[in-house]
Amino acid sequence: MVRSNSRDFVVGLFVLVGLAALAYLSFTIGGASWGRRGGVKLHAVFDQIADLKVRAPVSIAGVSVGEVTGISLQDDYRARVELEIDPRVHLPIDSSAAIVTSGLLGDRYIAIEPGAEDRYLGPGEEIVYTESALVLERVVGKFLYNFNTEQQ
Repeated sequence: MVRSNSRDFVVGLFVLVGLAALAYLSFTIGGASWGRRGGVKLHAVFDQIADLKVRAPVSIAGVSVGEVTGISLQDDYRARVELEIDPRVHLPIDSSAAIVTSGLLGDRYIAIEPGAEDRYLGPGEEIVYTESALVLERVVGKFLYNFNTEQQ
């Protein structure tokens, strides 16, 4: 049985292109980036992060400007959230960060509201003004508790 070299070449090329496309889609859908740019590393401390995850987006006015790179528990039992922000974005020192939900039950992300100061946050500095995540179950529980006590 004699094989055609050109047919083997075409099949091999087809398989190679297919594997390259599969690898590209895996990285793209998985959220990985090729040759990641270095961003400005900042952090913020929250009382409650309610299921915020590493790699969650950080946005200003709905535009993604960075991501969450780490989450840890401090000695005072508050959550320290590490952020990496696009180096082209300069945040005033009085900027605030809030953990919000995409839609009613969507994923959590950090929304930054830029301040008005003339001085900007530098690498490693803290966004001091924060608003913790609103936990829907607690809000509903308080509403139901208050509703029941008013009915009695």
